[in-house]
Amino acid sequence: MRSRVRAAGHAVHPILIVFPLGLLTTAVGFDVLYLITSRTSFAFTAAHLVFAGVLMGVVTAATGWLDWFLVTPQGSRARRIGLLHGLVNAVVLVLFAVSWTLRLAVQDWIPSWPALVAAWLGVLAAGLGGWLGGELVERLGISVDEDANPDAPSSLRGVAASGR
Repeated sequence: MRSRVRAAGHAVHPILIVFPLGLLTTAVGFDVLYLITSRTSFAFTAAHLVFAGVLMGVVTAATGWLDWFLVTPQGSRARRIGLLHGLVNAVVLVLFAVSWTLRLAVQDWIPSWPALVAAWLGVLAAGLGGWLGGELVERLGISVDEDANPDAPSSLRGVAASGR
């Protein structure tokens, strides 16, 4: 079931997911560096990575929800897994938004323990959301081109001519 939200012959959602996942996971890494070193530059960087990750997460979620509405068959297991995938990742964004809001109110963006816990829970939930996304693509074939095979032609073939 081929994705409807496409660019240059590929589904957009799997292209975008690397940004919020990378930004939010890296933010947690900078939180750990802050805890180890007490350098405020690490806390400042983590807070800004959280903000960027949440923004990119919203954009990425929009492409995923569009595909869920347009591609996944009603009443299918894929529809149920897709809904769960989206809801889990919405919780991820809420947890990180809470973490960012708690940092916003503090001088030098120093994370409180609740801000750190929200971010760490967010990373754990993102792992579950990612697994569910993998289940959708790798097991259920959602967003996979119907003609996919080891010798399929380039996804760019015919894109310019057809406007896809």
